[in-house]
Amino acid sequence: TKDIHERPIVFRSAIFGLTATPLLDSTNRVIELANLMGNAYVTGLSNHWRNLEKESGRDIFLSNFLEPKQSREIRKQIYGKCQDYLDLACCKNKNEEDMEGIELVKHREKVKMSDKEGELYKKSQSGINPAVQGFAIKPEDFDVTAGHDVSKFLRQNAKLACRGQKLVELCKQILSKEGNRSTKIVVFADGRIGAGSVARDRLMKEEELGCTWLDEDDTVEEKNKKLAWYQYADVTEEDKKRPRVLVLHFAHAAGLNLQAECNNMIFFTPLYVGEGGTSGDPVSDASTELQAIGRVFRPGQPKSKVHVYCIEVEGPGGEECLDTYLIRRNTDKDTIQMAVNADD
Repeated sequence: TKDIHERPIVFRSAIFGLTATPLLDSTNRVIELANLMGNAYVTGLSNHWRNLEKESGRDIFLSNFLEPKQSREIRKQIYGKCQDYLDLACCKNKNEEDMEGIELVKHREKVKMSDKEGELYKKSQSGINPAVQGFAIKPEDFDVTAGHDVSKFLRQNAKLACRGQKLVELCKQILSKEGNRSTKIVVFADGRIGAGSVARDRLMKEEELGCTWLDEDDTVEEKNKKLAWYQYADVTEEDKKRPRVLVLHFAHAAGLNLQAECNNMIFFTPLYVGEGGTSGDPVSDASTELQAIGRVFRPGQPKSKVHVYCIEVEGPGGEECLDTYLIRRNTDKDTIQMAVNADD
C-alpha cells in the first residue's frame, strides 16, 4: 500500500553512509585493514592499502552485479567473521602470547671479499681522500656538502661477487636440510641501491634456484598473484615447480603475511638510508628491518623456529667493513628499544 500508516514497519529517520572502500569485500582487503588497525603499517610500505584500492579499479556495485549472488545469511556470517578478525587485530601488537613457543634465531653469515673486490670497494669511496680510503670507512665519513657520493660506495658494497655467491650458498643450504625441500625463502635487499636486482640476477643464474620478484611494471593483480605463491601451500604440480625464493625490497617490509609458508629469511644487505654524514637514522633503519622480520616472525607461524640470516662481507684479511658496522648499528639494544617504542 502507498499509505505508509498502514505498513507494518514505519521508519522515523534514516541515516545514509558511504565509504570509499568496500572494506570487507575480499580476503586481501580484510587483511590489509587488519594490518592497518593492528599498527603493522609503520614504515616502508610501498603499496599502501588505499593505493591498492585505487589501482584495482574494483567497484562494490559491479562486483555484486557480476559475482554470483549470496544469500543474506551467508553474507552475514562472512562479515561477522571478518569483523571478529578485525576486532582482534586492534590489540594484536600488544599480545605476545601468540608468539610463545616460536624462537627467532639470527645468523651472521660472514664471507671475505677477494683482493680485487677489496680494491674496487676502496675506489668506490667517492670523495674520500685516497690516503684514508679503507675498509673502516663508514657512511658518516661522507660529506655531501663537500661533493662526496655515498651511493657509489653502497652500490659497490651490494654488488660484490662474494655476496651473491654467499646468497646462493645459503639458499641451497636451507633447501638441503631435512624437511625443507619444499620450503620457501624470503630475501630482503635495499632496492634504492640496486641490491634487489643484484640478488635477483645472481639467483636467476642458478637453474635449480631461480627466484620471484615484484617488477615495476607489474599490475597490482600480478603482484598479489606472485605474493600468493609464498603465502599459501603448493597444491598443483605447477605450484611445486615454481622458484622457492622470493626477493623483496625493504620498501615492502610492512603489510605482508608470509608466515604460513616461510620461516627462513635472508638479509642480502644490511639497511642504511641516508646521504652520509649525520643524515642517517639508525632507529628508522632498525625499525624497517624489524618490520621485514615481522613478515615471517608473527602469529600464525607454524614452525617452532624462524631463521634470519644476515650476510656480512669482510675484507680480504677479515677486516671489519660496512656490513659489520651496519649490522652492529641496526641491532644495538638501545636502538632496537627506541625503534619498538616508536612503533608503539
